Amino acid sequence: MCALRVVVCRALCSISKPLLRMTIQNGYMISARDCCQAGNKITALRWDLTPDDIRTRTDGLINRVKAAYDDIGSLRIENVSVENTLKALAHAKLDYASSLHVLDFPQYVCPSKEVRTASTEADKKLSEFDVEISMRGDVFKRITALQKKLQDNLSPEEKRFLDRLVTLGKRKGLHLSQDIQEEIKITSKRISELSIEFNQNLNEDNTFLVFSEHELGGLADSYLNGLDKAADGRYIVTLEYPQYYPLMKRCHIPETRRKMETAFHSRCKEVNTAILEELIELKSKAADLLGYTCHANYVLEINMAKDASKVSDFLDAFYETLKPIGVKERKYILALKKRECLMKGYLFDAQINAWDLPYYMNQVEQCKFAVNKDKLIEYFPLDAVTEGLLGIYQELLGLTYAEVERAHVWHENVKLYSARDSETGEEIGQFYLDLHPREGKYGHAACFGLQPGCRGPDGKRRLPVAAMVANFTKPRKGCPSLLQHHEVETYFHEFGHVMHELCSKTTFSEFSGTLVETDFVEVPSQMLENWVWEKEPLRRMSRHYKDGTPIPDDLLDKLIASRVANTGLMNLRQVVLGKVDQSLHTSRRADPAEVFAKHYRDILGVPATPGTNMTASFSHLVGGYDAQYYSYLWSEVYSMDIFFSRFKKEGVMNPKVGKEYRRVILEAGGSVDGMDMLKTFLGRGPCQDAFFQCKGLIKTQTL
Repeated sequence: MCALRVVVCRALCSISKPLLRMTIQNGYMISARDCCQAGNKITALRWDLTPDDIRTRTDGLINRVKAAYDDIGSLRIENVSVENTLKALAHAKLDYASSLHVLDFPQYVCPSKEVRTASTEADKKLSEFDVEISMRGDVFKRITALQKKLQDNLSPEEKRFLDRLVTLGKRKGLHLSQDIQEEIKITSKRISELSIEFNQNLNEDNTFLVFSEHELGGLADSYLNGLDKAADGRYIVTLEYPQYYPLMKRCHIPETRRKMETAFHSRCKEVNTAILEELIELKSKAADLLGYTCHANYVLEINMAKDASKVSDFLDAFYETLKPIGVKERKYILALKKRECLMKGYLFDAQINAWDLPYYMNQVEQCKFAVNKDKLIEYFPLDAVTEGLLGIYQELLGLTYAEVERAHVWHENVKLYSARDSETGEEIGQFYLDLHPREGKYGHAACFGLQPGCRGPDGKRRLPVAAMVANFTKPRKGCPSLLQHHEVETYFHEFGHVMHELCSKTTFSEFSGTLVETDFVEVPSQMLENWVWEKEPLRRMSRHYKDGTPIPDDLLDKLIASRVANTGLMNLRQVVLGKVDQSLHTSRRADPAEVFAKHYRDILGVPATPGTNMTASFSHLVGGYDAQYYSYLWSEVYSMDIFFSRFKKEGVMNPKVGKEYRRVILEAGGSVDGMDMLKTFLGRGPCQDAFFQCKGLIKTQTL
């Protein structure tokens, strides 16, 4: 099953909410002292702010940026210039982007609930400010005047920035009447407020269930030993990923899986369902006011896809290709279930339930590919995976990493690293790794961009900073943190986003790092997932946690072969989520639980669990991926083309190709259209063959 992968970023006036990539789709932490800048050098961020500090700094940031906008808005129209308008806006945006995340990031990671609450309140206040500042009609008039005045003498990125500002102003209705603008402003503020509440509810959810040892039948001793116990000696199982997914895949007691699946997809059901229903209506209203037929068309206008009909055609075509594969896989799973029910004396209900899917998909891997998950996990201790991952990324991208000693971090388990260009020795950025679950911490895996990698007012590049937040199993006495292979894949994915942030070399913060089209943003990170399916990289990121021995060749071969296991159902589930997202955001109002249940049944052939509402915890719907979940499949097509056409062909550890990839794709950020980057790197337009080849859906051919 696909974990939510998420990126959080904010660009003043470009998006009004943090972009939660996700996953798609809960934290501890922090506070910050001055983020000191001297030339292009940035000291490590300080994470020791109090709630009062956060409130004071939030007000200071708002006042500072508002003053800059006031200056621009008061200019005489005939006096606007690149210096006093375009560059002044760029500097205000950089100040905002450089100061923002010590205020709104703590809500995801801080150990202190008081600080998390203050950070969430700051986020709400800043989101309101985002709406206010993005609807400054006086500033918009100066921008449009500058655009008319300047036909030439702009660099390509300056022209792109100016055109973007005009486009975004129109998308806020600044060319419409004052009454409509005011209604859009009120609606946008409410959308921001509700989106933050939706995610805060999820972050603070601490639901757990209690089971006897018998009810956890099929789970390894290593799993049971990592659980806390209740007063009566039974085991406490939370809904955190390291506890939820292994249980759903390995527990052979159907009722236990049913209870867990029901709880997992009932998180925040009442409060978040109400929020989601209101958001659907508000977004539809805003789209109406702006002259769009639906919210999806509003969102997609500035993506590669352009409109909802193209997304619908894309998802429909995938469904038709995957449908016969899904039918075949369901039949096989149903046969496995029938056999197990007969062997264990369970009642066979002749259908696949939602709580059956992960369990029997895991059985498919064992039956068809003989992958021994219990054995495999022993070869992926977190330290070995981290060492191998960093080494592979360094070699590919021409970088060197070093841990920063005595760094200021928000939790003792967090580490800070510096990244340098391996040829010049120049520091290019810094990144944090926060890899284990804690109470109140963001519950998925994500990259958070904390500082943009762009030029400052002095013309020198500011050092970007990013944080990777994940929830891998905690080490315990006598046993290190051991990763499932899918967690290794998640690690490579999210670190790909980190490198996108750090390698960025743009002029403007508006285009820094992952601020690309949303349906292109997953391409760099998805592309780098391929390394966890190749022999040489797998050997480099693994060793037995006890004696350091390498993975046996036969186990490695079986793992690699299992990449095509359940490919139909896994990708059909992505189609389901993409369809649900599109359905909700092409409607004026909807019952989210009903929409999900319909698509889950019609496309995946599985009934949704009665009484649940998966969409109440589907944070992509409110965190900046609304109407854009299709992006995961869409961008995977491009990422596979990149990998198979260049890296697989020229060498998966070929530093020449890696450095070209860093230059063409990563350094450009959003300063170039995604399609243009693809054409430059591939030497042609992209195609879908590599995607379907990788999924085992077409005959292997030379690309």
